[in-house]
Amino acid sequence: MNPKQFIAPPNKRFRFADHDPDFTAEFQSEEESTEIANETKENLARLQDIFFAHKDHAVLMLFQAMDSAGKDDTIKHVLSSMDPQGCTATTFDEPSKKELKHDYLWRYVQALPEAGQIGIFNRSFYEQVTAERIHPDKLTEWKLSAAAEGGDKLWVRRYQEINNFESYLAANGITLLKCFLHISKRKQAERLFERTELTEKKWKFSLTDLEDRRLWARYSKVYEEVINRTSTRSAPWYIIPANHRWFTRAVISSLILETFKGLHSRYPIPDKEQKRDLSKAQTLLKKELRPARHPRARSD
Repeated sequence: MNPKQFIAPPNKRFRFADHDPDFTAEFQSEEESTEIANETKENLARLQDIFFAHKDHAVLMLFQAMDSAGKDDTIKHVLSSMDPQGCTATTFDEPSKKELKHDYLWRYVQALPEAGQIGIFNRSFYEQVTAERIHPDKLTEWKLSAAAEGGDKLWVRRYQEINNFESYLAANGITLLKCFLHISKRKQAERLFERTELTEKKWKFSLTDLEDRRLWARYSKVYEEVINRTSTRSAPWYIIPANHRWFTRAVISSLILETFKGLHSRYPIPDKEQKRDLSKAQTLLKKELRPARHPRARSD
C-alpha cells in the first residue's frame, strides 16, 4: 500500500467531500488484508531496530480527528507492533496551570522525541487552532497578549507559527507524520452509541461528546481550513479513511514502514575505529571461549 495516496497536496484546495471515509483500497474485508498486515508488522519491527541503531533522526506522529474516529485504538495498534523502548506516546488533555504560564507550543516541545525514537501525540498543538477557535472561552485561560487578539488575525498568525515550527523540526531531523483520521458523521453516531452499550467503552462516554457532535459542520469547516493552511512539503497532512478500524491501522502501519525505509534500510556500518575495537574484542573473547583442557588422568 502506498501511503502517499492519502496526502493532502500542498497548494491544492482540500475538501472533506473529496475523500471517502469508507475507502479500503483493493481490500473488501479485514481478512483480505491479513497477509499484508502480518508482513508489514514483521518488517516494521526490523526497520524500527535499524532506525533505533542509527539514532540520527526522530519521527513524530500527530493524530487529530473528530471524536470517536479511533485515535486511541490506532495508537494502541502502533505501539503493539513496535519495540516499546523506542516509542513514547503523549496525550494532551486540558493544559495545567504551569503550562498556561508558557506559550501554547511550550508543552509540546517538552514531549518531542529524541533521536532514534518515534513519538506519538494524541491530539497536538492543532487543538490551538481548532478547539480554541470553536470554543473561544478556552483562549482566556492563556493569560498572554495573543489571547486578546480579535478576528482572524490570531488564527492566521498561528498557522504561520505552526508552519515555521514544523519547518524547524524537519530541519533538525524530526520527521513529522500528521494524520487526520477521517470518519463520517453516521459512523461517529454508531461509535458513540457503542460507548453507551459496551462495558469496556462506557467509561469513555461524556455528554460533551454529543455537544461537540452538534458542531460537526463547524469543526469540519475549521479542519478544512487548517489542513489547507498547514499541509506543506516538509510536513504534509495524511487524510486517513477511518470508518473501518482495520484499514486505518493498515494505512498507519504502512506509513511508518515507508518512513523508516526512507530514513535507513540497513544497520550502521562500523568505521575504522569501531572495526579495530571489534577485532580486538573478538580476539579477547575467543581466548575465553576456547574449550577448557581437562588434565590427563595419572596411571599408577
